[in-house]
Amino acid sequence: MAGQKRGRRIVEGKVVKANNPKTRVVAIEQRIPHELYGRIIQRTVKFVAHDEKNESQVGDLVRIRECRPLSKAKRWHLTEILEQSTDQ
Repeated sequence: MAGQKRGRRIVEGKVVKANNPKTRVVAIEQRIPHELYGRIIQRTVKFVAHDEKNESQVGDLVRIRECRPLSKAKRWHLTEILEQSTDQ
């Protein structure tokens, strides 16, 4: 990707919490094979992301990018909203 810094991950997930201003909790679904048995396991990882314009709501599908630490838990920045939630 042009303009992307090396080592910065970009992932897509769903906003699960939007209580605080400019802060969103985004859940990422990971589907990985079990180390021993090989069966596919679904894991959910939650990231705290910074939403500068307060645009996203709970249920939105968003793309987030890794960034420098913004607070104790915030290490991600919301780059775009891929799909708006219909529960508004």
